[in-house]
Amino acid sequence: MPQSLEPLDRLMRTLTDRARSLPPGSYTTRLMQGGTAELGRKLREEAEEMIEAADETGDAGREHFVYEAGDLIYHALALLAFRGVSLDEVAAELARREGTSGLVEKANRGHQ
Repeated sequence: MPQSLEPLDRLMRTLTDRARSLPPGSYTTRLMQGGTAELGRKLREEAEEMIEAADETGDAGREHFVYEAGDLIYHALALLAFRGVSLDEVAAELARREGTSGLVEKANRGHQ
């Protein structure tokens, strides 16, 4: 695994563990206990914040955008952990789509 992806793998392992063990005092536990309603609310909130940060200019705007991207990815991974879905499963799905036009892939979804 490329070194740049190691933090994502570690985070996913931590989130998966916390989804199972629900340690007290953990932010992740609170999210997991809120179920898809809370996880989805946070994911939407973080997506909006990332979109807003994308319009910010300069180095500070870029840093804020990266920060918000981290928040969005954290919450997306938390939802995956809640559902018991691994990054390997998501990677396999992306590999399956590789080389297929997004428009073709989207059109094919209606035929499944």
